[in-house]
Amino acid sequence: MGEHPSPGPAVAGCAEAERIEELEPEAEERLPAAPEDHWKVLFDKFDPGNTGYISTDKFRSLLESHSSKLDPRKKEVLLALADSHADGQICYQDFVNLMSNKRSNSFRQAILQGNRRLSSKALLEEKGLSLSQRLIRHVAYKTLPREIDRKWYYDSYTCCPPPWFMITITLLEVAFFLYNGVSLDQFVLQVTHPHYLKNSLVYHPQLRAQAWRYLTYIFMHAGIEHLGLNVVLQLLVGVPLEMVHGATRIGLVYMAGVVAGSLAVSVADMTAPVVGSSGGVYALISAHLANVVMNWSGMKCQFKLLRMAVALICMSMEFGRAVWLRFHPSAYPPCPHPSFVAHLGGVAVGITLGVVVLRNYEQRLQDQSLWWIFVAMYTIFVLFAVFWNIFAYTLLDLKLPPPP
Repeated sequence: MGEHPSPGPAVAGCAEAERIEELEPEAEERLPAAPEDHWKVLFDKFDPGNTGYISTDKFRSLLESHSSKLDPRKKEVLLALADSHADGQICYQDFVNLMSNKRSNSFRQAILQGNRRLSSKALLEEKGLSLSQRLIRHVAYKTLPREIDRKWYYDSYTCCPPPWFMITITLLEVAFFLYNGVSLDQFVLQVTHPHYLKNSLVYHPQLRAQAWRYLTYIFMHAGIEHLGLNVVLQLLVGVPLEMVHGATRIGLVYMAGVVAGSLAVSVADMTAPVVGSSGGVYALISAHLANVVMNWSGMKCQFKLLRMAVALICMSMEFGRAVWLRFHPSAYPPCPHPSFVAHLGGVAVGITLGVVVLRNYEQRLQDQSLWWIFVAMYTIFVLFAVFWNIFAYTLLDLKLPPPP
């Protein structure tokens, strides 16, 4: 897809939106590049008294002097921010955040306060966009509730890096499924094959000390029907989310859902194995749906009610399949078929950690008190589950199925 060319003066696509300082102003006022210490040189030119502040008028004059080369929309955002400082001054740290595109909480609040200055028409009204530009615009409206964020994302996105995490996970899941299908000579309801649980990737309660199984179970699926629905959901939802929020954040939510899913099974369905990527998939989908509901009026994607209904139907079908399979007569008694509790663990992660991630586009999560509350809750759950796995099975004198 690559970098998208500028569609026009109203929507100026910025090839390197994270570097406002790339602009080439006149030599005597050339904006220094990172690191941040270099910004001090420019700041001191406007603060000869070393007060630590410059006036918003001086900041506006700096922007105006570079108006011919500054991205029009970003200029509007920066001017709105300058106007939002009621005391008429901008401190050095705010100056650095502005010129290096570090969108802190104060930056967002200032932008929102000055949002009435933003007169550019909405992205939906732009004409003559290329296919890649329309795709990026579609992703922006599908995932972001604020117009200012949608415009910022549209200008900033360069598809570098691409959404590699979700694509890589999906390809690995398909590859392992095909390998397993050939090995077992069975693709539909693979889980009913007598040798299915012998795979070293499956989480099995008797082998819970093998810590890798709490993660690797995502590469094993009950059958092509199980794999197909998970792959479709994680590509349709996960890839757009990764395009907006990045591989680190989306990967964090996905893997947190995976771990929470297997640990939830080890606590709530202690005799059952676990397979499938539903924990991670449900974490992403539930986070996205919760974010849409919480920002319903701001979400401008087309057919959002229909989209939500389809997603909920698909999730319900997959969950119903998992519940049916769990209580279906086992192909390898006394061990039951894989548990459905991992789905619920993923949902719990999605509506807590996932929502905080999706609601704070380009914001520092460590500045969010709610983020730390949910991280603490997740950590407590993980520690509880670890101790449960160490002591509870013995204390309860639970009879576990034999190892495969």
